[in-house]
Order: sequence, then C-alpha cells, then structure tokens
Amino acid sequence: MSVATQLAYMLALLALGAGLRQVGILTPERRDQLTSVAFYVALPALVFSSTVNRSLSEVLVWRLFVGVTVVLVAVAGIGWLVHREHSNPARRGVAVIQSYHCNLGFLGVPFVAATFGGVTVGKASVILGIGSLVQVTLTVLLLTRITSSDADVVEELQSVGRNPVLIALALGLLGGAMGVELPGLAQDSLGVLGSLALPIALPAVGASLTTEDGLVDPPTVGTVAALKLLLMPLVAVLVFLTLDSSTTTLRAGVLMLAMPTAVSTYIYSSELGGDGDLASATVLVTTLISVATLFSVVQLLGVLTP
Repeated sequence: MSVATQLAYMLALLALGAGLRQVGILTPERRDQLTSVAFYVALPALVFSSTVNRSLSEVLVWRLFVGVTVVLVAVAGIGWLVHREHSNPARRGVAVIQSYHCNLGFLGVPFVAATFGGVTVGKASVILGIGSLVQVTLTVLLLTRITSSDADVVEELQSVGRNPVLIALALGLLGGAMGVELPGLAQDSLGVLGSLALPIALPAVGASLTTEDGLVDPPTVGTVAALKLLLMPLVAVLVFLTLDSSTTTLRAGVLMLAMPTAVSTYIYSSELGGDGDLASATVLVTTLISVATLFSVVQLLGVLTP
C-alpha cells in the first residue's frame, strides 16, 4: 500500500468513526469499548510481536532515548515561549502541552508498522515507552505550573507503568533478550491482532473528535498545529541527523514525533485546570491536517534515507 493510499485509508477510518458517532451508532459507550479493544488487545499485540524477536541491540539504541527526550523538551520549551503572553492560563497551559504531546500509541506505532515495518516498528515501540514517560511528566508538570492546579506526578507516572501497551513492550524486550522464539501459530496470531490496531483505533479516535460549540480560539489552534506538525518534525530531523542516527532510528524517531496531538491531552486538560474546548479543537485540527503533513514527512524521509 502506497503512503498516499495509507493516509487516505487513515482519513477514511477517522471519518467513519465521526460519521458513526453522528448517526448514533458509535455511542460514547461503544466508542470506549472499541478503544479498550485497541488499548488492551491490538496495540499490545503489535508492540509485543515487533520486539519479541529482536535482539536488544537492534531496538534499544541510545540515540532513541537522547533524540526523543531532546526533541520533546525542546518543543515544550518553544511552546512555552510562543504562548507565554496568552492571558488565559487555562488556554495557555493547553496550548503549551499540545505543541509537543504526540499520539504515539493509537496513531504512531500502527502507522510506522504500515509504512516501514521491520525493525523500525520495534524502535517505534521503544519510542512509545520513552515518549510516554517523558510526555506525561512534562504535561503534568507544565499544566499544574501554568494553571496552578494540584496533581500527584508520582501517581500519574504509576498509572503509566500500568499501561498494557508498555507492559507488552517490557515483555517483548525481555523475550528478545532471552532469545525467545514464538511458535509460528502464535506469531501469526499476534501479527493478525497487531494489524487490526489501526482499523480499530482510528474509528474510536474519529468518534472522539468534536467541536460541538465551534472552533475555539482559531489563532491559538493554528499556532499549536504549526508547532506540532511543522516545527516538531523538523526539529526531530535536525536532532537525529546530528546524532548520526541509522536509517531505522531516523525513520522511527522522526515519524513518531510527527504524529498529531494525542487525544489524551484533552483528558489531562480537563483534569488539571486546562481549557477542554480548546484541547478538543486542537486534537481535531491537528489530526485532520496530519494526513497531509505525514505524507510530506514520509517523502522527506525517503530523500534522507533512500
């Protein structure tokens, strides 16, 4: 499947989820059930199967840890500077965190798997683990600082540790370190489940995208989208090239960090004093625009890693 076809497929799945929500088929309860299937079954299967047959030296690369952390912290700092004059703390906090917080799970790993496959998916799964820890820490710290709300950072990180996708990553890496070889049937079954991650997750994401009261604060939404979808991939390219990364590391790092704003930022915003309407609008806009920007990123990677 070509990149253009893959992105058109993604857009169709998002539209399907939004359409099913509009006609009352994909109700909030059913959407949550679909999300649970993706979160507890399909995504863990994809992450586990992409790492269990890989040696640790293939996927645990120091450049991934350094590159992902540097890019996330750098863009968070840029977002802070760009939005520092916003008069509304609730909106300023949301704008800052949504400038860097990527949809690594529901969009990132499945899209990398569909686009590149192989060891690149294993590295994308590792980035999911690194990114989850760094993003959640940054997001909680920044939101609580900007909105003056209370939150237990340790408790939030503990909830990350209970994430089934990250548990699957840990088990996959452990299996790879021990040289575990799964029976053919088991590997094939995990492959089938993992291939369902995108078609299951995206309709659920589409059903979550809404701006019932219209697009809130378009200038801020536009600025966040520019930082997230244009600046962040360029920063990622610069950082990973500076680190002299391999082809698979460059592809995984840049493409994962080029993903749109995560739906989870709406939840963090709602719980930690942020503007939920702005968060919802930004998730919607960045997700839709990312169909075009991801195409450009993949083309750029094709030039950099022929």
